[in-house]
Amino acid sequence: MTEPTAVARSVSGLPPAASAAYTAMIGDLLADYSALPVGAPVRLAKATSNLFRIRADTSTPGLDVAAFDGVLQVDPVARTADVLGMTTYEHLVEATLAHELMPLVVPQLKTITLGGAVTGLGIESTSFKQGMPHESVVEMDIVTGDGRVVTARPDNEHADLFFGFPNSYGTLGYALRLRIELAPVRPYVEIEHLPFTDERGCAQAISDIVDSGQHDGRSVDFLDGTVFSPGEVYLTIGRFTDRAPYTSDYTGNRIYYRSIRQRHRDYLTVADYLWRWDTDWFWCSGGLGVQKPWVRPFIPRRYLRSDVYFKAVGFGRRSGLDRRLTALRGQPAREYVIQDIEVPVAALADFLRFFHETVGILPVWLCPLRQRNSTRTWDLYALSPEETYVNVGFWSSVPMKPGAGLSDVNRAIEQEVERLGGRKSLYSSSFYPEDEFWRIYNGSTYEHLKTKYDPGSRFLDLFAKCVGGR
Repeated sequence: MTEPTAVARSVSGLPPAASAAYTAMIGDLLADYSALPVGAPVRLAKATSNLFRIRADTSTPGLDVAAFDGVLQVDPVARTADVLGMTTYEHLVEATLAHELMPLVVPQLKTITLGGAVTGLGIESTSFKQGMPHESVVEMDIVTGDGRVVTARPDNEHADLFFGFPNSYGTLGYALRLRIELAPVRPYVEIEHLPFTDERGCAQAISDIVDSGQHDGRSVDFLDGTVFSPGEVYLTIGRFTDRAPYTSDYTGNRIYYRSIRQRHRDYLTVADYLWRWDTDWFWCSGGLGVQKPWVRPFIPRRYLRSDVYFKAVGFGRRSGLDRRLTALRGQPAREYVIQDIEVPVAALADFLRFFHETVGILPVWLCPLRQRNSTRTWDLYALSPEETYVNVGFWSSVPMKPGAGLSDVNRAIEQEVERLGGRKSLYSSSFYPEDEFWRIYNGSTYEHLKTKYDPGSRFLDLFAKCVGGR
């Protein structure tokens, strides 16, 4: 077992007490790591997860990383934060908003961790100009499979790991500390819901806003969209503002996604805007019955949040309760279709036409994306750096046709995304043949990184984890 690097022992810019505490945490973690059975694959033991892959085997020992939750420092002058890898965005946003700052991209669910968003990708309504969370990382300390703690930066000897870490899903290492850039905020967000009757018109509006950074002569700070039907699409534009004539509250009985169709303009506090989707897990809480008007008032607000719903849905899937209830009702078996994909904006209407015909899930989330720095290449999830993409998110299940396989719809989506020059996120179940998977996700670079940083294969292989369900 190799000792932590000198850089990891003394973090430049951290107060002495925080640096000392962090060093002690690394020592404890490496001691725990060395105590795990030799040859056994290593997983994280963590309290929350936002992955939708059902693992075939959960008996392998876990590396306890509970201590790595917290913000070590917010530097309001440099506009950076040093953050432990298991820190949830809920905690991170609370710490940064106290300084009138926020992470450049805040994924929409409160219990997504910073380390998880960087190694597994993340996106939200600032992504049309700020890219993904990993693009605001200045440096990160990573515990690798061979027991080292290395500091990866874009300009040091571990630059290959820095650019290969996103989309590696913990198969090359785990981020222990990340220094990220922050952006200034103002107290409120004014939002405007723009209706479209066709998806090509919506795609053109997305392209125009991303290219100009403006709409109707005013700058745009946030941009996402919702498809309620093929003829009912909304783009939601957000702008920072110092004043608001009122603020809406969607953390209790009122439901945010329904307001998109009801209001042309709305105002939220910055915090409520960032978490506008979490209270109802977008719209997916409806499947648990909590949107019913005779149920909603009796549920305490502390239970109206995505991690509570995630646990309920996860239990239903793991236990087989969902399948048994479906059978008891005499309904056909269902295929879970829980995915986020990115396609070039020019292909958005074509993908949605395919999606409506083949899948039929509604509503659907749209989130424009453009790489923040066109000179960089993120090796395991390489997008054309000057292309505008649109993330399409859909999270539900569909009835299986007689004789259909368990993954037919998901596999058709994978093939269509590839045909249109897009990419699919790997946080949920994937069904690629191995050769196709490695062609899409840069297997040659991954193999090099795996050999260099995890030569003993203590962490799972990316294909085995994301497609094999291990």
